[in-house]
Amino acid sequence: MARLTLEFPEDQYCYSSQLTVRVTDINGANHLGNDSMISMISEARARFLYEYGVRETEGDGTGIIVTDLATTYKAEAHARDQLLFEVGVMDFNKYGGDITFRISRPRDQALIAMAKSGFVFFNYKSSQVVPMPDEFRAKFPQVNWID
Repeated sequence: MARLTLEFPEDQYCYSSQLTVRVTDINGANHLGNDSMISMISEARARFLYEYGVRETEGDGTGIIVTDLATTYKAEAHARDQLLFEVGVMDFNKYGGDITFRISRPRDQALIAMAKSGFVFFNYKSSQVVPMPDEFRAKFPQVNWID
């Protein structure tokens, strides 16, 4: 059975933020649970978008909606670990692209996980996928495009 491999270009990372693993993020196996990692990835994504001035929903009803999430785990994280979330964007298309994540533990340089979240622009008023706004595209001129 084929396993998922996530590798991203170094030059695509453009933001980083640290998050602390909470005691409530720990599962029965005594490490960071998958559900909590997804929540932390979502928080890192929200911080990244905020930093770049991207609102959750614009006045016309347009916002970003997540279409998929892939995560590969490389090492365990435990309660009170400080994790560094490096965030980037790549593979833009007419409607969206991918937000990428490299999650590491600075204390020992351990790579904890890699993740990729697909997104599209969505108008919540009309319930339709819409083209990527020019203002968003202009914030990331270095990002590659795919058809």
